[in-house]
Amino acid sequence: MTNQHAPATPDLPLDMIIFGGGGDLAARKLLPALYMAHLHCNLPPDTRILAIGRRDWSREQYLSFMEEQSKPFVDKKALDPAAWDKYLSLFEYVRVDVDQADDYARLAEASRKGVRRVFYLATSPNLFTTICDNLSGASLVDEHSRVVLEKPLGHDLASAQEINTAVAKHFSEAQIYRIDHYLGKETVQNLMVLRFGNAIFGPLWQAPYIKSVQITVAETVGVGSRAGFYDETGALRDMVQNHLLQLLCIVAMEPPVSLDPDAVRDEKLKVLRSLRRMTPEDISRDTVRGQYTAGAVGGEPVKGYLQEDNVPEGSRAETFVALRARIDNWRWANVPFFLRTGKRMAKKVSEIVIEFSEMPFSIIPSGPRNYGNRLVIQLQPEESIQLQMLAKEPGSGMHMLPVNLNLDLQQAFTERRAEAYERLLIDVVRGRLTHFMRRDELEAAWAWAEPILEGWQKSGERPRGYTAGTYGPAASTALMARENAVWSEESQ
Repeated sequence: MTNQHAPATPDLPLDMIIFGGGGDLAARKLLPALYMAHLHCNLPPDTRILAIGRRDWSREQYLSFMEEQSKPFVDKKALDPAAWDKYLSLFEYVRVDVDQADDYARLAEASRKGVRRVFYLATSPNLFTTICDNLSGASLVDEHSRVVLEKPLGHDLASAQEINTAVAKHFSEAQIYRIDHYLGKETVQNLMVLRFGNAIFGPLWQAPYIKSVQITVAETVGVGSRAGFYDETGALRDMVQNHLLQLLCIVAMEPPVSLDPDAVRDEKLKVLRSLRRMTPEDISRDTVRGQYTAGAVGGEPVKGYLQEDNVPEGSRAETFVALRARIDNWRWANVPFFLRTGKRMAKKVSEIVIEFSEMPFSIIPSGPRNYGNRLVIQLQPEESIQLQMLAKEPGSGMHMLPVNLNLDLQQAFTERRAEAYERLLIDVVRGRLTHFMRRDELEAAWAWAEPILEGWQKSGERPRGYTAGTYGPAASTALMARENAVWSEESQ
């Protein structure tokens, strides 16, 4: 696991070069994360940050943009005026139209010689190939360079392979960091320790001791200003093919021989290759697509997806997906994995729920409801791990009720916990690839997801409507019920 407070010891000064430096992702995530890394001395002493954009801005105008658009996303408790001013002094702004090869001469002039260049491509994936070609053409790529690719990497398997092949012309696999910020979350990385560092779970982490696994990433927000992008993407491409499958891999992988990047990623790849490919019949039975309609979230009325700005009339883009996945290997035979994600849902929560099998026979009555043992790993809004046990209900009799053993990570560790983007950016600077996707891993995920997309398209069915502020279409509850299971909120 990453030690966030180990001293930064890179062998070269750093030029962090952010394409899309004036964009929303940079403002909300990257620039605040880099500030926190700077504040805690996790950047090399001789670091410069070059923001790349098309706007004809001066350096002062870009710093004003940071003050207005990025500074509000920095934790107020961490905002030190002197440190912020020092952070701003690291920046230069370079105007580059990424499609114009001649513009890269300005970047070549601005970047120093004899440094490690990290190119962060916070742009649309359809620009990755052009940017890498032009960087190479301007002699900006060398053996010390690294490139960070934001998701979604491609629209389907063919486009992902095309991007990977194009980038590989200029960067070796060891220089490519395909980022998935869920892999930077403390609790996700803690899952590795929970699984492989505690003897109590080792023998139980398999069939038949685990009954089912459910992974939920629910959002209360709608598509907002991303409607143009989202309508071409949908929830399966935006969330399932990357975030949720990565979480599934960490839950399901075999113990790696070490924490070496390829050792870990080899085991994740085996899981992806063991996922049972869905037939048209499977897709009809085991997947649910939804699209939110008008409703209320947090007591406030909200529009339906089709009424959002820039959404085409009659759009069939899904804003919700629930599905049952099967892993065809010895450890997970007959254990269903339920994946669910959606926008405009009842509450914001990302969690993994491991439901253990019931006792084959119990002499103790369970009362009006049957409760089992569950391990609940919550990623957001708060990071926590809870183990649901059964205890005697106070009073007469021997009725059982569930109680939680809580691992409160906030209280257990007083040390500051870095946010996901900060942690992953530090990994990039220090050359740690463990928490980034490898090419074959990404393509295996697309190979599994693509038949589902094709099946939905061939069926011609519209997504099922669900009222904003609920947990999705009723069909997702029926999906669980067929396996004698319920979603976590329904068992509370």
